[in-house]
Amino acid sequence: MEYKASVNKLTQPLVKYLIENADKLRLGVENLENGCTVIDAGIKVPGGLEAGRIIAEICLGGMGTVALSHSAYTDNWPLSVNVHTGNPVLGCLGSQYAGWSLAHEKYYALGSGPARAMATKLKDGRQEPVEELYKELGYQDEAESTVLVIENDAFPPVAIVEKVAAACTVDSSKLTIIVTPTSSLAGGVQVVARVLEVAMHKAHALHFPLDNIVDGSGSAPICPPHPNFVKAMGRTNDAILFAGLVHLFVKGSDEAAEKLARELPSSTSKDYGKPFAEIFKRYEYDFFKIDPMLFSPASVIVTAVDSGNSYRAGKLDNALLDQSFGA
Repeated sequence: MEYKASVNKLTQPLVKYLIENADKLRLGVENLENGCTVIDAGIKVPGGLEAGRIIAEICLGGMGTVALSHSAYTDNWPLSVNVHTGNPVLGCLGSQYAGWSLAHEKYYALGSGPARAMATKLKDGRQEPVEELYKELGYQDEAESTVLVIENDAFPPVAIVEKVAAACTVDSSKLTIIVTPTSSLAGGVQVVARVLEVAMHKAHALHFPLDNIVDGSGSAPICPPHPNFVKAMGRTNDAILFAGLVHLFVKGSDEAAEKLARELPSSTSKDYGKPFAEIFKRYEYDFFKIDPMLFSPASVIVTAVDSGNSYRAGKLDNALLDQSFGA
């Protein structure tokens, strides 16, 4: 599949809007000595739901829309985030997925957003994407400016900032880093807005042909924030695991569409059945011990566009959602 759109160029108006409306959105904006702009979405400032919505659209590389609305889908949690992109492969996997591991001394974070598509490293005497995924996607972006979103409750050290700028081959003055703590309102929204992305990532893990996924949308309830990081992270995950709903439109046979629908829901995982924070604790807070097939929406619809038939699987679990959200 050939992608010509630049996720970095598409997101620059959104980044500019955040900066110019920082006071209205209750964001903090700081310019580092090296010229990098750091946007605080919840560490020293309140931030908010609207800031999180815009940041989620930045994560999508400007390839989709994110909206907040009320829904009767769940029993007790009507506030929902709704995500749509007409290019779910590039928007979700090529930009939104938190696939860039960044570490310096005791600081560790995962980076998501458009900068991932520009990041390269020197390997065997030639420049290659930092993430192997981009070789499969056949996509590498170029732009004068870039933006990276980090889910963390601390600002990145200068060494991380300079590493990102160097990998993206831009001056630090052309780099914006947005920091969204998981326990903040903005952070919660931008994580739950990954409901479609986790479905795309699982479809990829199930070896469904990415070229056959032509459109997609998803929704999930906005979780109440929690000051404890593990509980906050647990709630953002559980919003998707217990009440995320995704609709994918795919090319190909009915059999392939039905198989994808059957295998996608979170309830197919051996680790399904308890709030994420409890599962995380059971595995001694080792993220990589958790079954990767758990990370997926609760309910899915897969429509085979060639035949017009649709297949649905999975279920909403209000009891587990209430347990997680502290009802």
